[in-house]
Amino acid sequence: MEQDGCLDCLIIGGGPAGLTAALYLARFNRRLALVDGGDSRAAWIPTSHNFPLFAEGIGGRDMLARQRENLAQYGIEPRRGQVTALEKREGRFVARFEDGSPPIEARRVLLATGSHDIEPSLPDHADALRRGLVRYCPICDGYEARGRKVAVIGHGARGLGEAVFVARSYSPDVTLLTLGDPISEEDAGRAEEHGIRVITAPIDALEVEGDRISAVRAGGQEHRFETLYSALGLTVRSDLATRLGAEHDDTGSLIVDDHCRTTVPGLYAAGDVVRGLNQIVVAMGHAAIAATDIHNRCELPTEDEPGGNRAR
Repeated sequence: MEQDGCLDCLIIGGGPAGLTAALYLARFNRRLALVDGGDSRAAWIPTSHNFPLFAEGIGGRDMLARQRENLAQYGIEPRRGQVTALEKREGRFVARFEDGSPPIEARRVLLATGSHDIEPSLPDHADALRRGLVRYCPICDGYEARGRKVAVIGHGARGLGEAVFVARSYSPDVTLLTLGDPISEEDAGRAEEHGIRVITAPIDALEVEGDRISAVRAGGQEHRFETLYSALGLTVRSDLATRLGAEHDDTGSLIVDDHCRTTVPGLYAAGDVVRGLNQIVVAMGHAAIAATDIHNRCELPTEDEPGGNRAR
C-alpha cells in the first residue's frame, strides 16, 4: 500500500533480523524498503554450528548471501546506504541519508541495526579477526572448543563472567587475560573457585600457527592457547531510536514489548539492538514477530493518527 509515496515499512539494517523481516513483509505483499549499511556483525562469523538446518555449519557471509538471494525472488534488493537521521511526523517517519540522497518516508520503521563488538587492543588484531582466530561468542561455537586450552580477554564482571561460562560449560583449562587491568580480590576468589588462571599483564604479541593463535606473549612470558575469545562488550547501534525518545537500558539496548514495538509509536526493533540474548535465531524470531504485527496494523491508522490504537 502506498500513500503519497509513503511505504508501509522501512527496514534499517541488513543483517539476519532485517533480511528476515523483509522476507515476511514481501510475502505479506507490503511495500517496503530495506537499507543496509553493509556492516552486519553476522558477517564476521567464521562458522556457526548452532544455526538450525546446517549440521556442517555455515559462515556468516554465506548465510547473509543466501538470505539476500531468497529476497531477490520477491523483487527485493537491499539498498546500500547509511541512515543518519530518522524524523517522526504525524502518521509517518522520514529517513535521511548520509550521502544526501532523497529521503524515504514510511508509516512504520523496523530498526535492525544491531551492534558491534568492542575490539581488543591486540597486535595484528584485524588479521586475526578476519581469519577467525579471535572469537566473540562461546554460545555459538564454544562446543567446538570443549576440552581445549581457552583464553578469554576481558575486564571486570563481564570478562570474568564469560570466563566462568566457558569453564562451566566447555573446558577446565581457561585463562582470563585482563590486558593490564587489575582484578579485585572478590573476582580473584571467584576465578580461583572455577579454576580460572588470571594474567593481568598487557599482551605484547600474538604467535599464529596455521588457523589458530598458538601463543600470547604477555609480561615477557609466553602462554599457549588453542582458542581465544574476546569479552569486552558491545556498542549497540540504537542512536536512531534513542534520539526519538525510545526507552532503552544503560547499554543502549532498546526495550520492546511482546510485538517488538519500542516505546515510540510505529517504531519496531529486532535483533542485537534489542535487550536480550544476542543470537541469530533470536534475531530472526524478533523479525518474524515484528513483521507480522506491522502487517496486521497496516490497514489501521498509525498510533499517532486520529483513531490510532497504542494498546500493547
